[in-house]
Amino acid sequence: MTESNNEDELEVLVQNVSHSDLVPDSNRVKGWVRTVFEPGRRGELTVRIVDEPESADLNERYRHGKGATNVLAFPGEEPLVSVEDDLPSMGDLVICAPVIECEAAAQGKPLEAHWAHIAIHGALHLDGFDHEDEAGAAVMEARERELLGSLGIADPYAGDA
Repeated sequence: MTESNNEDELEVLVQNVSHSDLVPDSNRVKGWVRTVFEPGRRGELTVRIVDEPESADLNERYRHGKGATNVLAFPGEEPLVSVEDDLPSMGDLVICAPVIECEAAAQGKPLEAHWAHIAIHGALHLDGFDHEDEAGAAVMEARERELLGSLGIADPYAGDA
């Protein structure tokens, strides 16, 4: 099922193909993703919620990783031809529902809070953030804390050494 929302210039499409009964409502996912971007930001992005086989396949094929992972971010590319009314592609997020559920349980975190964290984390990647080095990780984690705090969600890194 695909749902979109044209209320502003940032169109977030949610495709839920997971078999999990614990996936948050698509409007919640859209809201979390939108918190990352400044008001008035033009673009379109897709959030695809999947099960482990699809996540593992994409992780191996595009990131050379092994197994399913919580989120994969695929930044959009500049179109060869731009039409004035078209929204630019900001990219795609692929979130693996079973991995999110297992991580939340293993880390003792509320499931909805972990979903929000991972949706925001992935959207930050689409906005140019990364955690490839300590400096980048510190900046990205600070932004995650700020955005999650604005939603009343506890620091996801509290207790990390």
